[in-house]
Amino acid sequence: MNGSRHAGTTGASPRRAGALRAAIALLAISLGAVVTAIGAISLRVARRVVTPAPRVPDTRIVDLDTAAQTITLERTPDTALPGRYGLFTAGTLPYVKLGSVLSEDERTVKRKLLTHVTSGARLSSDAAFSGWYYDRPEELQLPFRNELIGASVGPCPAWVFPSGEESDLWVVQVHGRGTTRAEALRAVPLFHSLGYTSLLVSYRNDGEAPRSREGTYALGATEWRDVDAAIGYARRAGARRVVVMGWSMGGAIALQLELNSPHRDLIVGLVLESPVVDWRVVLDYQARQMRLPAPVTGLALGALRSEWAVPMTRTGRPIPFDRLDGVARANELTHPILLLHSDDDGFVPSDASHELAAARPDLVEMHTFDVARHTKLWNYDQDRWSAAIAQWLRQRGLTREVATADS
Repeated sequence: MNGSRHAGTTGASPRRAGALRAAIALLAISLGAVVTAIGAISLRVARRVVTPAPRVPDTRIVDLDTAAQTITLERTPDTALPGRYGLFTAGTLPYVKLGSVLSEDERTVKRKLLTHVTSGARLSSDAAFSGWYYDRPEELQLPFRNELIGASVGPCPAWVFPSGEESDLWVVQVHGRGTTRAEALRAVPLFHSLGYTSLLVSYRNDGEAPRSREGTYALGATEWRDVDAAIGYARRAGARRVVVMGWSMGGAIALQLELNSPHRDLIVGLVLESPVVDWRVVLDYQARQMRLPAPVTGLALGALRSEWAVPMTRTGRPIPFDRLDGVARANELTHPILLLHSDDDGFVPSDASHELAAARPDLVEMHTFDVARHTKLWNYDQDRWSAAIAQWLRQRGLTREVATADS
């Protein structure tokens, strides 16, 4: 019996060892598959960050009443905002202006149409809500001209709105990621009233300016050079004092100009609207909103800043997140900055803006909004937005009235 038990034990050991080896091999294969999947997802996320993409629908048209000139939209945090906005769609009209909210429920929002829509009009149900309001320069009813700015990437289209009276004050408007210079048309009337010539610029890969060899965003690390060429154009046209206003990613570009521009002697201040101050804060926030696992976010950021991943991210060179961190480089700033940001931005969190204001209270003045969402502060409260900018400029002697008195 003892020999029988011993023989049975000896026979079972190889089987258990084989089963263990098989389990370990299966686990290794599974872990390898998980790691491979996380790596692939991370690279896709990284490419998405830097790849220019067309505007995507973010709401739906539920009803269009041409008799009453109203439109009912699917409810989102943006479509329920008070104020004046725009709506990109397709069909009879590619863009319509929207007025105040007339009624709302848990699912829908009815708004007044400010663009007349005829009874026979047909609009696609898929639509994109916008803070632009104006989408063409002619709508401002101010004199303007088209210009081409000679940047290293090629000729970049721009609009110039001359000041009403002769003035050396210029404002260079820098739009954000995934938009065009039309985003900044809202600001032109205010700056025009304060004696500014407005220069609305384009930059590489924005759909209007030339495409770079890579065709991807550098998140401000290279785009600032195209805007710097625009400041050079302004200098040759008579500008002696330049305010740079950046919207969203345009804020990151404006900060790079403040830190790197050969024309820094012309820059007298920055106005930053819903700005990207630190890309890592923004990308981490957006990843959480998309419910991406933390390892995916970490690997995506690592890929974007690493030389080895350049062929896969297609950026041409690593993204220098440290150089793009406005808070970390706050001690290098020299010109006054006006920050305008909503604490419920929903796309670019205001955390880094608050940190920048805390780091340089001697230079930075911050106006915090609520409810206004991303780059929609003008739409939500035009009076407060305009008063904040006008007062900030007047306090620093950066208006036509002061310039005229000094002359």
